Amino acid sequence: MTLLSTISGPRDLDALSQEQLEQLAREIREYLVESVSKTGGHLGPNLGVVEMTIAIHRVFQSPRDAIVFDTGHQSYVHKLLTGRTDLSSLRRTGGLAGYPQRSESEHDIVESSHASSSLSWADGISKAFEMTGQSDRHVIAVVGDGALTGGMTWEALNNISDDNTRKLIVVVNDNGRSYAPTIGGMARFLNTVRTKQGYRNLHLSSRRAFDKLGGPAQAFYRGVRGGLHGFLSRFTDNEALYSNLDIKYIGPVDGHDEHAMEAALRQAKAYGAPVIVHTITEKGRGYEPARRDVADQFHAVGQIDPETGESLEASAGPSWTSAFADELVHLAEQNERLVGITAAMLRPTGLHRMAERFPNRVFDVGIAEQHAATAAAGLAFGGLHPVVAVYATFINRAFDQVLMDVALHKAGVTFVLDRAGVTGPDGPSHHGVWDLSILQVVPGIRIAAPRDAVRLAEELGEAVAVEDAPTVLRFPKGTVGVDYDAVRRTDDGVDVLAESDRKDVLLVTVGPMAGIGLAVAERLEAQGIGATVVDPRWVVPVPRSVIDLSAEHRIVVSLEDGIRVGGIGTRIRQDLREADVDTAVTELGLPDEFLEHGSRADILERVGLTPQHIARDVTAMVLGSKLPHARAADAETAAVPTDTSPQPRI
Repeated sequence: MTLLSTISGPRDLDALSQEQLEQLAREIREYLVESVSKTGGHLGPNLGVVEMTIAIHRVFQSPRDAIVFDTGHQSYVHKLLTGRTDLSSLRRTGGLAGYPQRSESEHDIVESSHASSSLSWADGISKAFEMTGQSDRHVIAVVGDGALTGGMTWEALNNISDDNTRKLIVVVNDNGRSYAPTIGGMARFLNTVRTKQGYRNLHLSSRRAFDKLGGPAQAFYRGVRGGLHGFLSRFTDNEALYSNLDIKYIGPVDGHDEHAMEAALRQAKAYGAPVIVHTITEKGRGYEPARRDVADQFHAVGQIDPETGESLEASAGPSWTSAFADELVHLAEQNERLVGITAAMLRPTGLHRMAERFPNRVFDVGIAEQHAATAAAGLAFGGLHPVVAVYATFINRAFDQVLMDVALHKAGVTFVLDRAGVTGPDGPSHHGVWDLSILQVVPGIRIAAPRDAVRLAEELGEAVAVEDAPTVLRFPKGTVGVDYDAVRRTDDGVDVLAESDRKDVLLVTVGPMAGIGLAVAERLEAQGIGATVVDPRWVVPVPRSVIDLSAEHRIVVSLEDGIRVGGIGTRIRQDLREADVDTAVTELGLPDEFLEHGSRADILERVGLTPQHIARDVTAMVLGSKLPHARAADAETAAVPTDTSPQPRI
């Protein structure tokens, strides 16, 4: 029997000896490699927090003491220590989530995996504990050093430092990386702490001195090591970063020395006021393939060979990210005014290729989407055209800046949203399903959704040519797939992908939903129902030809992988009414709920976005047995809107 198999909750750790704790750490790492290599997931970050997490659960009493992870991808060890010892279905439909999830365990507090929010959570929880007389409860926020590049952490620290009576411990997991190496002045400062020779010399000389005195002195050394780290850090001026915040600082502590971590955390716990415990860890610790991975030290992996770390997933073709990366480099070679910006996601968004080609024209601002958007407005004012590349779920964080700093000032900024739509195993906070609803309310904005790699290149070129308004290009996660050629293109740039002699149903597809739309059309034709399939290419504003085609058909069906509420279908329906077109519209998209983790196929099946389900419902609408009803067949000659003035093209 392994030690890990005997752990059903945090209190099972209390009776373990130091040697057993070290054995448990080894077993956890072995199990993480074994299990995550089969399921995929965030391997590198969790290998780096094993001893730290053990120490936290030894010192504090979860769930009475609240542990908040920033971000949640470093919580696998926490799951194992709180009774969830089977990771075989991690991130799969019906299995454990890849982030903390309240429905799984009372030990999970914060589910969102968006970085830099933990200290605000901790501030609020600790205030509530104090105000409700729960003075014996502690709050522990585990924050990766990359999250300290986000402004929200400093807003929280400012408020935490204004009230120094609460029992709040901030554990800074300093591994020098977020996804890739952490960017910015904060990172440079922490790097000097990690490598400062004065600190290292004092630490090594003190250890050698105690080693000469034998076993009792060595035990004493280990017991006071956390406090010793605090003294040494002050001696070498490592507290400079936090000195003006009036927060107690302990560290740096070796995050892979469980005993030292415990000593530091017990010291912090006894202090009775906010404390920062600065720990030095290594991402990918104990797994050589991860340590050798220069790009991101196995931050997130698919299925891999546990021995070699080599991917076991056969590539079905180039990814959307790769197609974007190549085309941006091509455009940048032609236009020296193009610059790239990302928020700690240089490689995940594909901007690394432009950075390799033009290192002085790409800026990684850290986990700071708000700053990225407003800085882009400034770059545009200065005569450049910025391309801001982030995941679709993270543009939510910069909405005010897109609205007030970019759009209000008519700045020519292009936002490229990777991982748009249903992303699958990363769960609710990573599905990119809100961008269409959120961004289309921005005055003057133009949103494109390419259906394939050819259109991605085409629409990206059109986007960066716009100099008087924000443009958006959104595409999904995964492989690009096949190209869908158009039957014809309208004067205002709408692609007609399929056209029937009978004008029963107009299917308006958004981006890669074109494939589903064409499959639906085939099923409808088999039922004797004529269908036209169009890809607007630029979905906001709604092109005039979409309105005209809608007037010619009996019913309009919009297909999008964003939420239905305020989606493109809603926009089409509103524009039809404004143009006095009475064709019924049914908006097919995602429900306004937080979608659980699982495969994209499983999620689309559950919400009814499959060709079979859609074709069945649309057939019922045409036959008049399901709302909204299609116009009667004899009303196909309904008047076309009188306003046929040409619309501006992108």
